[in-house]
Amino acid sequence: MTPSAGEDKSVLLAEINRILFSGYGICSCPLNYGTPFQLLVATELSAQCTDLRVNQVTRELFKYYPDASSLAAASRDRLEALIRPAGLFRSKAENLIRAAQSLITDFGGEVPRTMDKLIRLAGIGRKSANVILGNAFGIPGFPVDTHVKRILNRVGLCASDDPEKIEAEVNAFIPDKHWTNLSHLLILHGRETCTARKPDCGSCVINHLCKYYRHLCKYYRRME
Repeated sequence: MTPSAGEDKSVLLAEINRILFSGYGICSCPLNYGTPFQLLVATELSAQCTDLRVNQVTRELFKYYPDASSLAAASRDRLEALIRPAGLFRSKAENLIRAAQSLITDFGGEVPRTMDKLIRLAGIGRKSANVILGNAFGIPGFPVDTHVKRILNRVGLCASDDPEKIEAEVNAFIPDKHWTNLSHLLILHGRETCTARKPDCGSCVINHLCKYYRHLCKYYRRME
């Protein structure tokens, strides 16, 4: 009996996870934080900003606003000045204050531990919620960022630009105990090897599993 498409994808994803895990192991969140609230703030700041820059910003930010109550009462101008290096500082400041106020009024000042409650907070979508769930609370979540989306489309596991569809597909094909770390693995691999413009396919440890690489090899053979 030939395997179904779902079985094929489960095998493919398990092998990708195995190989990348052998190289990177258990990964930690690259954003610096001490509490779930601080991870929420760092995650909001990370939109269109590097983790390194976010960590530089939050080092100072958390001295003044370490918790929801202090941030909920923050001066908008002062907050904007502190987070300006992270970019999009006006919209991020507005969302951070609104999110902190919602934490106080709706959740007793604590970061909620469910997807449906997290995405009610200003500036928090499914990706950010999955980052918070998986890293702050150890609750399985599969964040889909640009690296994850690019790699899974290239290898042929997915054929979509919709992060929610990709998340759902991966969640269906691999046990939830792998979700959070697999996202970290793919992000690291995307930054170091499977880059957007010039992927280093020749040294990629999963190129034998990759649809993009197979097509690339066929193209060069035709050019010979």
